[in-house]
Amino acid sequence: MIESLLVANRGEIARRIIRTARRLGVRTVAVHSDADADLPFVAEADEAISLGAAAPAQSYRNPEAILAAAKTANVAAIHPGYGFLSENAAFARSVADAGLIWVGPDATAIEAMGDKINARNLMARAGVPVAPGTADPAADVEAALTAAAGIGYPVMVKAAAGGGGMGMAVAADEAALRTEYDKVRAFAERMFGDGSVLIERYFPRVRHIEVQILGLADGRVVALGERECSVQRRNQKLVEESPSPALTPVTRQRLLDAAVRAGEAVGYRNAGTVECLFVPGEGGEGEFFFLEMNTRLQVEHPVTECVYGLDLVEEQLRVAAGLAPGFDPEALTPRGHAIELRINAEDPKRFFPGPGVIRTWVEPAGAGVRVDSGYAEGNTVTPHYDSLMAKLIVSGADRAEAVERARAAVAAFEVAGPKCNLPFFAELLENDEFLSGDYDTGIVGRMR
Repeated sequence: MIESLLVANRGEIARRIIRTARRLGVRTVAVHSDADADLPFVAEADEAISLGAAAPAQSYRNPEAILAAAKTANVAAIHPGYGFLSENAAFARSVADAGLIWVGPDATAIEAMGDKINARNLMARAGVPVAPGTADPAADVEAALTAAAGIGYPVMVKAAAGGGGMGMAVAADEAALRTEYDKVRAFAERMFGDGSVLIERYFPRVRHIEVQILGLADGRVVALGERECSVQRRNQKLVEESPSPALTPVTRQRLLDAAVRAGEAVGYRNAGTVECLFVPGEGGEGEFFFLEMNTRLQVEHPVTECVYGLDLVEEQLRVAAGLAPGFDPEALTPRGHAIELRINAEDPKRFFPGPGVIRTWVEPAGAGVRVDSGYAEGNTVTPHYDSLMAKLIVSGADRAEAVERARAAVAAFEVAGPKCNLPFFAELLENDEFLSGDYDTGIVGRMR
């Protein structure tokens, strides 16, 4: 096993990684900005090193500072968590060049999947279904209009280098496409340094379902079930559950098989997620289309852990160390149902960020209840980073029990100080559409 590990992240995911590393006897080093100096993850690591100013570009997105910290702490490996530098191929390569172990897929896989156009073309060649769309970037708005005429409106305008629900817009007609193309291109250039834009068919009523894959050290790729991620605001997830209530056993197996092919197509190693759009059809079946591959650990990985009884961070470390998995890939058996709610410092109606000092923080507990938190009472949620404060994960023998436990846990979770979206979850867990399991990515809009 890896002997020492620098966690190049913050908040709840840093605590999550440190918790597993401590259980395995791995020495941990936290890095932090000045704004995060008093957060729990800093105290829980064996050693902590300041990166400096709060701005991400000067701290968590500063490759030189993180590599310097790794050298100072004399660690063997770096775990990037999610976000920040986790899908930065150049950083992954620089970690390897420094003689350190990168806990994630190699730079080649990150590069292959980082460009949406390259990724969809690669997936199509591997036999993974892709939505009708452009095989090359739409060089200008006229090329986009020509492509849309062939695909059929409405279309999705997407930044080829985007991610996390950013850099996307829907165009219902030619006039809208002219406007949205310029907006998405400008946004992509500003945010990602790459203005390439692709055009895909937009499905008005669709579900967002993803598959957790794990590329093992021996070259095999296994699928660890799927997660339903259709409760979203502004194309960003709020709730995830596993298994998806939308899939029949036949469709589920088709989806898992396709995800394995996707991983094999890029020689994938370590944890990753194959994200798909699912269009329900007659008789409970439906079509799914490759959306993107996230070459990192996902925020919502705990629901998979609950259903499969695994520790995905441990499995990441085992793969990175060249070790066999801690489970039998031939005997994977999902059990029960799990739901994750993202507890954010944001208004529960319009979902605008609402940072502040946490005056009260009381986490729920009990059977089937898990809380992965990044903060504690007295900490400050600052505007410098994502608004995620904690993840509330509940599990039960079936979906009905998981929902009931979620209701009780939301009612028992006390947060005062920053704005908080707990009231939204209380509303969602009583919503007939959500309770039926027959919902799609438009559910939050219909609730509002």
